[in-house]
Amino acid sequence: MRDSDKIAVGIIGASGYGGVQLVRLLLDHPKVEIVYLGGDSSAGKPYSELYPHLGHCFNLTIEPIDLDKVTSRCQVVFLGLPNGLACEIAPTLIEKGCKVLDLSADYRFSNLETYSAWYKKERSDRATAAMAVYGLPELYRDEIRQAQLIGCPGCYPTASLLALAPLLKQGLIVPETAIIDAKSGTSGGGRQAKTNLLLAEADNSLGAYGVTKHRHTPEIEQICSELAGHEIRVQFTPHLIPMVRGILSTVYATMRDPGLVREDLITIYTALYRSSPFIKVLPTGVYPQTKWACGTNLCYIGIEVDPRTDRVIVLSAIDNLIKGQSGQAIQCLNLMMGWQETLGLPQLSFYP
Repeated sequence: MRDSDKIAVGIIGASGYGGVQLVRLLLDHPKVEIVYLGGDSSAGKPYSELYPHLGHCFNLTIEPIDLDKVTSRCQVVFLGLPNGLACEIAPTLIEKGCKVLDLSADYRFSNLETYSAWYKKERSDRATAAMAVYGLPELYRDEIRQAQLIGCPGCYPTASLLALAPLLKQGLIVPETAIIDAKSGTSGGGRQAKTNLLLAEADNSLGAYGVTKHRHTPEIEQICSELAGHEIRVQFTPHLIPMVRGILSTVYATMRDPGLVREDLITIYTALYRSSPFIKVLPTGVYPQTKWACGTNLCYIGIEVDPRTDRVIVLSAIDNLIKGQSGQAIQCLNLMMGWQETLGLPQLSFYP
């Protein structure tokens, strides 16, 4: 029997790494109850068949995706589907009164032509897409509170935008000089069998991929352009690093005022993120490590200024599966429901 004091939540597409993070975090959340898991490829299987380590505390059976069942049982639905599928079902969920949080790229873009150009899918859900709010709470907190549909950001954009946002909002850099060098653990590639993610391939190796053409590039540029007040381009290069989880994003840009020093920027960042409980601006000379954020919804930010080149360097570390995905989605849910923003979200890593 359901706990009537909790809201009923469904997850469509819970078989991947993002899905299992959602399950784990929602099981610890005091105000929600998972009542539905949907996924056609795993339908009929108990969840413990996919993730045996959860069998002692959670073993809901995965059901075929049936939107009538979903909308009759759920108040909130998380979509953890591959790109191009959420936009097929979100309009029905919204129409029938569900709040929807999409972890794919389908509702991240205000310009659907940009989405179609990069994701190779034409869209017929323009009215629904126009309702979507970009789910980065540190930038769009007020909009998220009023939203029914959230397009949750990608992991690389989360780390990169949190590093860049104060610089762009305050006009501290020449926007077109921004360069993002980011490195991610292998869990960012999902749970599929891929040759480049095999231990023998990825271990003891570091390499770039998606150079000049990674799909997170237009997502980063969209938000940067909003913050700067005009259209800009950024150089973004992702790398795969042989660890399971975490992202370190290093941002370089030329400062407009070369007289600013590191302490000035730390003061500016601290002030702009003073109401953001998951952002930890580090003191002078301290730079973030991914291990600090592992297992948490935190983002650690370190700042440096190079007077020799008149550049600012900002380093941002997150857990790609939590602040970069499922945890941030729950952070958005908390805002949508009027709950404390930090509710049910971890702030202490397992260390070392």
